[in-house]
Amino acid sequence: MKWNSEDITMFIKERQYIDTVVMPLYPVSFGDDIKQSVGMTEFISLLSIQLERQFKGRLLMLPGFSYLKNANEDKLVSDIKHWETELLSQGFSHVFYVTSDSNWKIHEENLEGNLIWLPSLPLEQMDEKYKNQILEDQVKQLLNLFVRKWQNNE
Repeated sequence: MKWNSEDITMFIKERQYIDTVVMPLYPVSFGDDIKQSVGMTEFISLLSIQLERQFKGRLLMLPGFSYLKNANEDKLVSDIKHWETELLSQGFSHVFYVTSDSNWKIHEENLEGNLIWLPSLPLEQMDEKYKNQILEDQVKQLLNLFVRKWQNNE
């Protein structure tokens, strides 16, 4: 379910069945790596849309967590931990973060949620059909990961 009025109405009605929340992590940079940060954000955004479609009714896709790439990493982890506390207190059993920013891998052990890091792919030069096929392939791999995590906690 997406973070929009229509889906949230359904979420409220079916909340007892929705135990998973996904938060995309979007790095923003205006420096020399601006194109890289845009590419990461675009890739994760498109991947999140596909992922939400596959698991509609089982998970809630939050709006992306945008942050400055040069921000203090301890502060970013603290902010994410605050989100985790809120999400877990709201009854979500599974929290997933999806990102292409490898810096999050360093902090993975500090998070209760599951960090999914995927290297971004250069989508800007791809034909639309090929782009969709790559995204579908990535989502298929994620499906197995999500199902394994759910089975391990049940």
